[in-house]
Amino acid sequence: MTKHVHVVSPDDPRVADYRALTDVGLRRRLEPANGLFMAESHQVIGRALAAGYPVRSVLTTARWLPAVADLQLPAEAVVFTAADDVVQQITGYRVHRGALAAMQRRPLPSPAAVLAGARRVVLLEGVVDHTNVGAVFRSVAGLGFDAVLVDPTCADPLYRRSVRVSMGTVFAVPWTRLTRWPEGLADLRRAGFTVAALTPHPGAIDLSDYARSAPERLVLALGTEGDGLSGSAVAAADVSVRIPMAAGVDSLNVGAAAAVACYALRQAAGRP
Repeated sequence: MTKHVHVVSPDDPRVADYRALTDVGLRRRLEPANGLFMAESHQVIGRALAAGYPVRSVLTTARWLPAVADLQLPAEAVVFTAADDVVQQITGYRVHRGALAAMQRRPLPSPAAVLAGARRVVLLEGVVDHTNVGAVFRSVAGLGFDAVLVDPTCADPLYRRSVRVSMGTVFAVPWTRLTRWPEGLADLRRAGFTVAALTPHPGAIDLSDYARSAPERLVLALGTEGDGLSGSAVAAADVSVRIPMAAGVDSLNVGAAAAVACYALRQAAGRP
């Protein structure tokens, strides 16, 4: 039976995993170093459990205990309950999605393992906004792409906001972080992939035109929110493609651009 512990003080060391969740700089250092990530809401926690991620503990309030019980947590998990104000003092914000779970990270797979059997892959370079990272994962999952690769500077896909925006699809999409950059693009080419750089440059090929004859195994590379893909990444790609824009708008947000491009390119892959 799952152990229940009621917490009365925000300084209780047993809930240290949940402390200062709004301190992005601290959490970005703390969570990977401690093999930890946060899943927020019952739906997201359930998806993390279904994907096989071990749960360390859950933090909730008495009101949400019945819903937490429905998650079928393993016997070794601890469920911490606390009053609303105590939870807010622990986390640094008003938790209104019912529950938080401290989950155990798993070792990242190798790029070769992620790419095995994949045909359509999204690659992110320097995307530092966690909301955008989560949105890209949701598009990848919902629009039939197979995997995600992130460069060394990209935001953590398992950061709380990324996980929440992805609605837990980050647990279902194979992904890993490339350690060689931009040399890793050559590794992808040697693995049999064509690398397409998504860029607003006017000389790039129209996405709809490229999608008609896109190769079977394709990596779609997208860059940071401000400047887009770096010059070295564009130079290392096999082809540059663009989403044509109207009304003087130069480009879409990277999350929106990923959705548009994934939809267009899945047609070429023969996917519904």
